[in-house]
This record gives sequence, C-alpha cells and structure tokens, in this order.
Amino acid sequence: MKKNKNFSDLTLLIPTKRESESLPVFLKELKFINCKKIVILDSSDLETINSIKNFKVKILFQKKSGYGSALIEGIKKTTTKFLCIINADGSMNPQSVINMLNKIKKFDYDFIFASRYQGKGGSEDDNLLTFVGNKFFTWFGNFFLNLNITDILYTFILGKTLSFNNLKLKCFDFRICPEIPIKVTNMGYKYLCIDDFERKRIKGKKKVNALLDGFLILKYLIVQYLKKIFSN
Repeated sequence: MKKNKNFSDLTLLIPTKRESESLPVFLKELKFINCKKIVILDSSDLETINSIKNFKVKILFQKKSGYGSALIEGIKKTTTKFLCIINADGSMNPQSVINMLNKIKKFDYDFIFASRYQGKGGSEDDNLLTFVGNKFFTWFGNFFLNLNITDILYTFILGKTLSFNNLKLKCFDFRICPEIPIKVTNMGYKYLCIDDFERKRIKGKKKVNALLDGFLILKYLIVQYLKKIFSN
C-alpha cells in the first residue's frame, strides 16, 4: 500500500477528453499524492464529469477546445509553486511525479521532462508509427533547434508554475508538445530529462491522430526553424 504523501506546493493538471472509463480509476491511484488536482475538460463532456463527481478535484471547463488550450487554461489557474501535467488516461505513472518533484527541489531546475527514450525508459503505448515519428521529431528539434531533449512529444512535465506562465504558450492543439521544450530552451531555463516508462492506457482510445497531428507538428517545427534562420 502506498504511503500518502502531502505536497501542498504541487498541482496536478489533468487534461481530459472523453475519459469516463479511465479517469475515475486513475484518480483513485492518485489519492496517495495529497495535492491540488485540476481536471480540465469541455463542459459538454457530461459522462466524464458525472464519473468523477465523488472525487475531491477542481473541475475547470475549457473556454477553447484542444489539448493545448486545456494546458494553457490550467496553467493560468494554478496557484501552487509547482505543477505537473499528467494525462487522464493513466499512461503516466504517478510514482514518477514524486521523483520529478524531488529532483526539481533538490537541484533547483525550472522543468523536469519525463522521457520514454533514454536509459530505462520505454512505452507500452507506442506502435511503430508513433515510435518512428517521436524519434524523428526529437531528432529534428535537437539538430535544427538546438534542443537537448530525448522525448519532444511526451508532455509528462513538472515545472515551476511561474516558469510555465512565462513561456506564454500559444498552441491550442498537440503542437504545444514541442512548443514547451522549444520555448524552455530559447528562454534559457534549466531543465532535465529523466527516464520514464509509459504504461498502457487504462481504457478508451487515443485522442491523437498520428498522421494529422504529426503533420501539424512537423509544420510547426519547420516554421520554428525558419524563424531561427531568418532572425540570425
């Protein structure tokens, strides 16, 4: 049995979209982390809303649709010193949150990025297409945009709330995944990537369209590279 841990300086941001099957199970698992929890979702997602009515969480209704919008609006509503993005599907291991929080406090990092593609990291959720795509986008970011990251699209990220707000994130969809490390690097923030193992999601289907979202992400990365070239 996990020992309950009290972290009054931490908020878990839980972006959610049609997760009535997985979110209640995941919230039960998160109970050992005694901190603020904000579930961000659309007000029309009544099935998910009803599924978590007995849990002690703050529900934030999105003003704009999209994964990125959920994160941006959640970050603005966070009042604790630290926040951690952790998805509602249960694929991100809550035990890793403790490790990330300990490291950011001990070494005074601004951000900790969990990574599936370094050391003992891995994924039960990847298929060949997503694995190759993630590896390619990570290589592109490191080679062309001077990043130093091992998993550019994995938004299991813990950071200082003030630093998150200073990024002034704009992307309303999954392009926010590379937007975060790009802006973290460009603004000179201190960050660390740590090994993490992505679990198989609890239930339901992925919300990412590998081809469509992959195209939008590639376009975003190319635009960022061109901006970098012409600004020099």
